[in-house]
Amino acid sequence: MTTETDIAAAAARVLDACRARGLTVATAESCTGGLVAGALTDIAGSSDVVDGGFVTYSNAAKERMLGVPPATLLRFGAVSRETAEAMALGVLEHAPVDLAVAITGIAGPGGGSVEKPVGLVHFAATLRGGGLLHRERKFGDRGRRAVRLASVAEALALLQELASGSAVR
Repeated sequence: MTTETDIAAAAARVLDACRARGLTVATAESCTGGLVAGALTDIAGSSDVVDGGFVTYSNAAKERMLGVPPATLLRFGAVSRETAEAMALGVLEHAPVDLAVAITGIAGPGGGSVEKPVGLVHFAATLRGGGLLHRERKFGDRGRRAVRLASVAEALALLQELASGSAVR
């Protein structure tokens, strides 16, 4: 199980990797509701790396704040690879940052289906001028808090991969 101590350590590693390469970062969060940005900004001095975050819980917010195409949401749904990737790319279009991560999923306890069960989360991260990474995780129906914390840890791991230059594309 992911702990808050694990998350704090992961956030510090992300900040250190970003500082080493002179990168800035912003987040786009749905099911985590700003927890990734919160983990990063819990660390004093993070303002030299973190520009901001978009909490886009509703589809309308994803469209309005990040420019996610309505057709993407209609065809694939909010919890999909396509939407996560559009969210990450939307961060780069709307914020002057180098690195972006996006999270969209079903934290529970309700809201899941056979096709998209509780605990399904899609992540996307991108580096300006670089590639676009996607991860799909099925954390299971282990409770809303546990799914959200595991999602924060995964998002930070993706940021770490891109910031350190160790991402497998």
